[in-house]
Amino acid sequence: MQCQACHPLELHYEIRFLGEENLSYIPDIVTYLDQNNLLVSHKKGVIVVKESGAAGLYDFFVDHLDVHQLSFRIDHHEWRPIHELPSLMEFQWIDQVIAKQSVTCYMQPIVDGEERIIAYEMLSRFKGEAGQFISPAEAFSAAKSRNRTYALDRICRMAAVRHAARIKEKVFINFIPTSIYSPEHCLKSTVQLANLLGIEPSQFVFEVVETEKVEDMDHLRKVLQYYKEKGFHYALDDVGAGFSTVEVLEELAPHYMKLDMKYVQGIAMNPLKQQAANTMLQTALKVGAVPLAEGVEEREDFQWLKANGYQLFQGYLFGKPAPVPEMVTSN
Repeated sequence: MQCQACHPLELHYEIRFLGEENLSYIPDIVTYLDQNNLLVSHKKGVIVVKESGAAGLYDFFVDHLDVHQLSFRIDHHEWRPIHELPSLMEFQWIDQVIAKQSVTCYMQPIVDGEERIIAYEMLSRFKGEAGQFISPAEAFSAAKSRNRTYALDRICRMAAVRHAARIKEKVFINFIPTSIYSPEHCLKSTVQLANLLGIEPSQFVFEVVETEKVEDMDHLRKVLQYYKEKGFHYALDDVGAGFSTVEVLEELAPHYMKLDMKYVQGIAMNPLKQQAANTMLQTALKVGAVPLAEGVEEREDFQWLKANGYQLFQGYLFGKPAPVPEMVTSN
């Protein structure tokens, strides 16, 4: 039996009716949906409908019901105003991206102080049904709106592991740990694929990518501990931006600390950035994390970072992201 989080099926919408007039329409709506095989279930004041029937139902609501007393939700998340339903349905394309695994990987080199390549970061690239490029930000925003973050994160992670079989250096792979329900089950496929391909766990560094505050740090630690027990390493990405604060760096004690590019770019001439970078460097060293500066584009910034204790570097100065075969050949 397939896990629905890994292989999502058609979305179901719970629609809640308030107000006497709205409630009076429910029997006729239920009959219509049932006759057209669109009804999932119904109970007092709530109808659960398949997504394929939601668009027509919304049009009916606008024409005949008080939409201010209608709300909906998916997967038992928070209730949302019914007028938000069409925008959610506009992102149905992400389901096809996930179902068809329309993702490939580009790689960007990570170098040491002598500019020797010691690792690559895998970067996901998506294509739509018409072959158009879809940015990672757009894809993950669409997935989040439809509660598909885990499924999208999983296909990216699995694609990165498959591509890692082509190279000998360490591979940094982004993942969103708070999208994972149970590490024992949700990360099992990652471990199995690495074993199947004969890749040593120590070759992988999983980057914690979180743009929002993590409410359940215990769960996050559990996810990272699972990877650690399996022999993988992990990194904290974008340190100094958003969720990735110095406090989180201290609490998670990752193997690698990636300094956010906003502190890197222009650091050679900016005392405030230098102070912040030094603070995060000292914290990284205190917890045993290797300090890595990302977004390096200018040689003077690289030289300052190197001279002040940063050990690894990533950015356009050393190479832009490129398809895996091209990068392997160039190396």
